[in-house]
Amino acid sequence: MNGSVGTHGMVGASGTRGTVGSPGDPADLSHVSDPADRSGPADLATVVVRYWAGARAAAGVETDLMPAGPLDAVLAAAAQRHPALAPVLPACSILIDGMSSGPDSTVPAGATVEVLPPFAGG
Repeated sequence: MNGSVGTHGMVGASGTRGTVGSPGDPADLSHVSDPADRSGPADLATVVVRYWAGARAAAGVETDLMPAGPLDAVLAAAAQRHPALAPVLPACSILIDGMSSGPDSTVPAGATVEVLPPFAGG
């Protein structure tokens, strides 16, 4: 994905679930939005992408499952799945398992990617 990753963000709590995609092969669990609802071979090569605030509004879901790999590829897949997310991503901070991450980072299988848009307030 072109563009840089921003440096502002905040993690909050949520109690809702998102839903996405269309299931294909029974072993393909990429359509399952909540990691608690998934099990099987697809878990070995997927990551949870969690959207916050404006990124969640743009994506229209709380979470997605994406293939593990380079962060740029994970974010490009998210933007392809949710086109309204594409203009939001360059301003977002990205965390991988709670650690600030840059576009050249690799997201290992089983990790959680947090997409945090800039926020205001004190």
